[in-house]
Amino acid sequence: MPILKRIKTNYPGVFFIKGTSPATGKPEKIFYIRYRKAGKMIEEKAGRQFQDDMTPARAAMLRSERVQGKKPSRQEAREQREEALKAEAARWTVDRLWQEYSAQKHDSKGVKVDRGRYEKYLKPGLGNKEPRNIAQLEVDRLRIGLAKTRKPQTVKHVLALLNRIINFGANKGLAPGPSFKIELPLVHNKKTEDLNPEQLAALLEAIEQDPNFQAANLMKMALFTGMRRGELFKLQWQDVDFERGFIHIRTPKGGQDQKIPLNTPARELLNSHPRTGSPYVFPGRGGNQRTDINKQVGRIKEAAGLPKGFRALHGLRHVYASMLASSGQVDIYTLQKLLTHKSAAMTQRYAHLRDEALRRASDLAGDLINQAMHGCTLQVANLKAK
Repeated sequence: MPILKRIKTNYPGVFFIKGTSPATGKPEKIFYIRYRKAGKMIEEKAGRQFQDDMTPARAAMLRSERVQGKKPSRQEAREQREEALKAEAARWTVDRLWQEYSAQKHDSKGVKVDRGRYEKYLKPGLGNKEPRNIAQLEVDRLRIGLAKTRKPQTVKHVLALLNRIINFGANKGLAPGPSFKIELPLVHNKKTEDLNPEQLAALLEAIEQDPNFQAANLMKMALFTGMRRGELFKLQWQDVDFERGFIHIRTPKGGQDQKIPLNTPARELLNSHPRTGSPYVFPGRGGNQRTDINKQVGRIKEAAGLPKGFRALHGLRHVYASMLASSGQVDIYTLQKLLTHKSAAMTQRYAHLRDEALRRASDLAGDLINQAMHGCTLQVANLKAK
């Protein structure tokens, strides 16, 4: 292709070549500018005569802006865009950390709930921020705003999720955290569910009458062992040590793997529980890990006439703990280990039941001593009468 002739204009560093308009096919001037910057000669297209409404004067003005650095050249603008994209790719924002954090977690119910909280409460205001650039005032505003319409437990869950995302980034060496500690609000709504003897008897009767053996045995295991709902869903046959008499609990809520005793009722239940070929004791569809059983256990709860607020599986964990604590024969440390609580503080909610049992035992001792003393007084009086 022959080199097109450059035609000078009356403006220094501005020339044009004769071309054709892509829109009309008619002749059209195409203007260029030349200038030196940082010792380098630069030549670039200024624009077309009709398509860009370019004139020699406008081209000269554009050249002047380039020389003075008021406006970057197209190459400089392209390089700046590339640098900006690189910088953006290197930024570990809260949103990017969340994507990585959630990808490394199993697609469990907990992650699904966290995803909803993140999308609704954290992403709009903090998603595009790097953790180190989050101001304490922003977190305070988030806390106050949530508290106006949400329960204290929801506020705590949202801030705890933000904390986990930030800590994930810091622990992985991806992004430093803010200069302040995110304080979680105190929530005094720990719910300790219990059943009186009549309610427990009605529940056991409803369990026996229900045709769904998976739901019935799940509820029995929760009552016999105090295991959490998720722990029962994850329980595999290989986790049950019939020989040594232990149940191995994988990744419990406290974090580290635990083992609890396999008591006689639980052993008998598992020995009679049908094996389906799945590695899971209480499998879900296709023999995979179960993710839900609310409908089935809810039907049993309703048949037993239990209170609406009683949670069909987790409530039985509380019943298990309450019965042990109120017996007066189990100390708080032992109860903590049986419940696989990470700290004794979580078990303290049952301390009043044990105290009541001790008080009853003390009163019994007092009554026995009073009876003994009363018996001695009667014997002395009888002797004097003789």
